[in-house]
Amino acid sequence: MNGFVFQAFVYLLAAVVSVLVAKRLGLGSVLGYLIAGVLIGPVLHLVGNETEDLQHFAEFGVVMMLFLVGLELQPRALWEMRAKLLGLGGLQIVATAALVMAISMMLGQAWSVSLTVGFIFSLSSTAIVLQTLGEKGLLKSDGGQSSFSVLLFQDIAVIPMLALIPLLALPELSHLLQSAPGTAGGHETARLLEGLPGWQITIITIAAVSFVVVAGHYLSRPIFRVIAASKLREIFTAAALLLVIAIALLMTLVGLSPALGTFLAGVVLANSEFRHELESDIEPFKGLLLGLFFITVGASINFALLWANLALVVALTLCLMAVKVAVLLVLAHLFRLRGSDKWLFALGLAQAGEFGFVLLSFTVQNAVLPQELAAILLLVVALSMMLTPALFIVLDKVIMPRFDRQQAEEADDIAEPAMVIIAGLGRFGQIINRVLLANGHKTIVLDYQADVVEGLRKFGVRSFFGDAGRPDLLHSAGLAEAKLLVVAIDDTDRSVEIVRHARRENPDLHIIARAFDRNHVYRLYQAGADDIVREVFDSSVRAAGYALTALGMHPYEVEKSKAVFVRQDRAGLRQLAPLWKEDVPVFNNAEYIAKAKEINDLLEAAMLGDRSALYDKTERGWTPPDVLAAEKG
Repeated sequence: MNGFVFQAFVYLLAAVVSVLVAKRLGLGSVLGYLIAGVLIGPVLHLVGNETEDLQHFAEFGVVMMLFLVGLELQPRALWEMRAKLLGLGGLQIVATAALVMAISMMLGQAWSVSLTVGFIFSLSSTAIVLQTLGEKGLLKSDGGQSSFSVLLFQDIAVIPMLALIPLLALPELSHLLQSAPGTAGGHETARLLEGLPGWQITIITIAAVSFVVVAGHYLSRPIFRVIAASKLREIFTAAALLLVIAIALLMTLVGLSPALGTFLAGVVLANSEFRHELESDIEPFKGLLLGLFFITVGASINFALLWANLALVVALTLCLMAVKVAVLLVLAHLFRLRGSDKWLFALGLAQAGEFGFVLLSFTVQNAVLPQELAAILLLVVALSMMLTPALFIVLDKVIMPRFDRQQAEEADDIAEPAMVIIAGLGRFGQIINRVLLANGHKTIVLDYQADVVEGLRKFGVRSFFGDAGRPDLLHSAGLAEAKLLVVAIDDTDRSVEIVRHARRENPDLHIIARAFDRNHVYRLYQAGADDIVREVFDSSVRAAGYALTALGMHPYEVEKSKAVFVRQDRAGLRQLAPLWKEDVPVFNNAEYIAKAKEINDLLEAAMLGDRSALYDKTERGWTPPDVLAAEKG
């Protein structure tokens, strides 16, 4: 059976089964997709020649991914990245291409071939790296942001590479120029601009980019308002897909990278009120297409050629990844990436990228590389991409534990401790720190993001680089004598460990902890936290107050109702905490469920029944003076 329905069944079944198994084993979805492709292609031969065409179609997942990444970036944030974008990205391309070119020439290749190979191998896999960083929640870290800057610059660099490669054609291969298959995937040289003078091409290119920016800012909003007014969800989804495809087509027509164009459009729309709707509509298509792309990479591996040249392919792959890691480590040192961010940056970008497939096809088409050499290099690109998830596993299981032991030497020295220690200076910790400082309290702030620490020091905030989960760093910050510890980090497991250690070392310490959900609350409670703040609880109560006011309740009654609800909810949490069991889901904990029902009944009775006595006992502070006088009179 070779019909469309059968092929769709094979690809989807392989994706679902392999990814679920890979995730269960802790290997990540990317490696699961790659393994699925190997199984249905070279191993079981369930798919055939359609894989290459399907791969070009699936590359559109990268375009959608960069559009979604752009939606997450404010234009100001992109401008702030300019140093890393140009510095890190530019130096990585130049240094990697130069080293690969030198090695290739030492192996006997012509300078033009060596330069082309350097271009191809200087690129990394946007799809794999961003997908993996997103899954691990590392995209916002220093290492993740640096990786993203390099990947974005690489996407920009593909444009001049496509323009320069035809100039490197070998005379002895020129007869292949007409017979080689065309480049697919949306990255071919624009036919509409052929024959035009350079200045006209430049003007058209600038005009296309300007149109994307202007149209995204001024035209997209009224268009989406009209579509949203129709209240047809499928039309809005179709419009979102149309937007991405139209921008990709425009960029292709003028010879630019469609991924770069959609990223730019995403940045322009980052401030739009339709941003989240666009994101939710595009995300499923992006995920499926990226998964399909990884499957086709695995399915397209020529194992016959690989076994015939196994030693050569493995040696070239390991040499390539070693060169890229060395270059990236040097750049990480120059740009002050420290600790885990340095290794995340170096190992995450060590592979060749999906644009390598496009450039290899383009070089053969333009008689720059021999077909035989291009086939070997394609195996190197594919193998390096397949090894990338393994590098992330090595990072998590081998390098990070060793780094944790060495971090004491890299952390900042804290010469003068304080009575208040704040662990984490993200959006949660910053507000707490500002309020405490404004009221004259001296604080010490610990955070593992070097750029945040250095930036806040410019504003006079006493912040220190280091992992607050390390006992020695907490003690140097004055844990033994401190009066207050605020755990504001968003890592649930690490926050519990910090609370547990702090309570053990300083029983009199008052601990305030940030909690993600109720389960996290119970864990922190058992670890010894005094005050636990759920991330969205207070804001949700405020929103409920607005809702009651909008429904006609008097603001005075709203405030009393909110106060009673908060007090009752906290009392309920304290009653439920001893019944919660970490290894038993709450839906299977009969004792917990029974108590929760009892608490809910009491809360409902308090909110809807005779509430005056409860208010008099608990919320006298909300009663206005004139009401108090009337009650006494």
